[in-house]
Amino acid sequence: MSYDMIAIFMFSSMMLMLLTGQRVFGAIGAVAAVAALALWGTGGSDIPFSAVMKLMKWYPLLTLPMFIFMGYVLSESKIADDLYKMFHVWMGPVHGGLAIGTIGLMVLISAMNGLSVAGMAIGATIALPELLKRGYDKRMVTGVIQAGSSLGILVPPSVVLVLYAMIARQPVGQLWLAGVIPGLVMAGMFILYIYVRCRINPELGPTLSKEERDKVPMRERLRLLQAGLLPLIIFFAMMFPFVKGWTSLTESSALGAMTAFMAAVLKGRMNRQVFEKSVRSTLAISCMFMFIILAAMGFGAVFDGLGAVKSIDHLFTDELGLSPWTILILMQLSFLVMGTFLDDTAMLVIVAPLYIPLVHHLGFNLIWYGVLYTITTQIAYMTPPFGYNLFLMRAMAPPEINMRDIYGSIIPFVGVMVLALALNMIFPQIALWLPNYIYFGGGHG
Repeated sequence: MSYDMIAIFMFSSMMLMLLTGQRVFGAIGAVAAVAALALWGTGGSDIPFSAVMKLMKWYPLLTLPMFIFMGYVLSESKIADDLYKMFHVWMGPVHGGLAIGTIGLMVLISAMNGLSVAGMAIGATIALPELLKRGYDKRMVTGVIQAGSSLGILVPPSVVLVLYAMIARQPVGQLWLAGVIPGLVMAGMFILYIYVRCRINPELGPTLSKEERDKVPMRERLRLLQAGLLPLIIFFAMMFPFVKGWTSLTESSALGAMTAFMAAVLKGRMNRQVFEKSVRSTLAISCMFMFIILAAMGFGAVFDGLGAVKSIDHLFTDELGLSPWTILILMQLSFLVMGTFLDDTAMLVIVAPLYIPLVHHLGFNLIWYGVLYTITTQIAYMTPPFGYNLFLMRAMAPPEINMRDIYGSIIPFVGVMVLALALNMIFPQIALWLPNYIYFGGGHG
């Protein structure tokens, strides 16, 4: 059997195991281990050992538990509740204002957490009941929460971009900075869509009544405004020293976790129950990510040893005569298909050994491609029939919102996200300007 056929057999075996419902790290790791032993005998056992050593030596991996802990502390201590009350009070007089405020809430939650699941949980439990109670259209607000929560994997400190950095061997700091402007642009596009749609049809997003607005005195409004400063303080405490070159990435993540913990203590929200839940959840998710990365590195080593990437590059560019841009678009389409039944981490580790070297060989910037991958993953999260966010929303939504409402709610937001993806593909500097300026223009080099 030729190496090309072995590579195809490995890839198809892995996909088949994933479709049977096996755990991601188990499916990928098992295929890699069997293939390594079959190809190289007992010498193949060096591949997982080497992967473990590489992982243990990768210092930035310590950032993962720090950011996950930070997010859980803020979520479990109910600090996010204050943020929503702030948007509720200040954005209420505008048509669609609470929906716009929900997008703002999601951006702030993203800047404190880095996982879309946290945004979805907070949006569905805090924002959704309030929006429905005030007469907002159920389809629109369901779409708002799903779209807003997807920003968690693009706006720094994105955990997904940390994983991409690990697998693609790219600087995490540059990837984070590359996600800032695309993330804010996408949030701005969501807000513009909500505002225009509610201006055209005010019944979709009614304003708060004057009586309800007058119930909240100015002193309380200003107190709530301070709640919005907290995530900004945490974000700057973490990112400013890092951008200035005063701290390393790992030290910055520790600063962020410490600042979030101290905020919960000072607000009187930190108790044994909150601390224990945050630590247990952090440990569970951190271990899951580590096992997945280990499996992906082992699989990638075998795949690379077979020369699969060069074979695929030869097939696309020489035999089929496809241009680099056509190949890139086909890659993005494949992410959309996989996103119907896999989460972002699984998609990355499955195709990373194949796509990342190919993207580099085609002459594209891997920092820019990390942003494209992340945006495409966001779209895949919300694409029927089996988009990840669709089922998360179904699990958290009240009974009056059915699956048909959830599917219908995401159509306009997916359109906005496809437009954002196209803009980032056509104008790479949307993603690359900030990291280039900070690292090579006005910041530390």
